[in-house]
Amino acid sequence: MDIHFEGLLTGVVTFLIIGLFHPIVIKVEYYWGTGLWWIFLVMGVVGCAAALVVDSLFVSAVCGVFAFSSFWSIKELFEQRERVKKGWFPANPKRKKSD
Repeated sequence: MDIHFEGLLTGVVTFLIIGLFHPIVIKVEYYWGTGLWWIFLVMGVVGCAAALVVDSLFVSAVCGVFAFSSFWSIKELFEQRERVKKGWFPANPKRKKSD
């Protein structure tokens, strides 16, 4: 019987990617607001393109997880702005209120 670790490794990498994006979204909103949403869009498109052309199923899956975590971060960035307005997270006092 062969043991395949790719599924478990994909799960671990997915967990790490999602865990990494959470503080990134918070920091981006804190320092720059929602104006940089397009960077997450570009990262998502690049991740999708990479997922389509990579030969390895594992790497393709990781690229897909990265891509859709980037897309989801756009939504989370705007929701983070609302959480800051509610006082759940601190606002950056040095940033102009352009949002």
